[in-house]
Amino acid sequence: MLIQNYGLLWRRDDVFWGKPKVAGHLKGYPARSAFHVVDFREQQGVYCLYDDNFKLVYVCQAGANDNQRLFLRLRQHKVDALADRWTRFSWYGMRWVTNTHRLAKEVLRTQTKPADILNHVEAILISAAEPPHNRQGGRFGDEVVQYLQYRDEEQVGPDQFHMIREIWKMHVKDAS
Repeated sequence: MLIQNYGLLWRRDDVFWGKPKVAGHLKGYPARSAFHVVDFREQQGVYCLYDDNFKLVYVCQAGANDNQRLFLRLRQHKVDALADRWTRFSWYGMRWVTNTHRLAKEVLRTQTKPADILNHVEAILISAAEPPHNRQGGRFGDEVVQYLQYRDEEQVGPDQFHMIREIWKMHVKDAS
């Protein structure tokens, strides 16, 4: 298989980018199986950046020819010419997740059938660009796992919804 796993429209603000002496991470959990968190920071593959309106603004690869892996490429885009142009990203990874919930060793080559390669390329393009006439969606196959973004509130802090809910609780408590 060419693509082993992917994440769609993860939020840039929900990523823990790191701080002095603490490495950041790109954590996710499977959409349709047992909950276990996996760090995809070293993933190799293709990624897409989107603006606030979910418009595709940039497509690139990570981890080819000793190139930087996914996390470092995304972190670079926080400070380069694209810094103010993206708020979400999708990624499509070639390294599979092991039974110990870690990324497998680096992908050096794949032996994938042409039909599988074409299905995966088509699925990437359909999920990245969301063309209006491709109603059936892409065909990654049952072996490819979608991962949902894991928000590490210990590192990133509460999101807007949870902050407003806590303020509301304090307001209601003070009013009574």
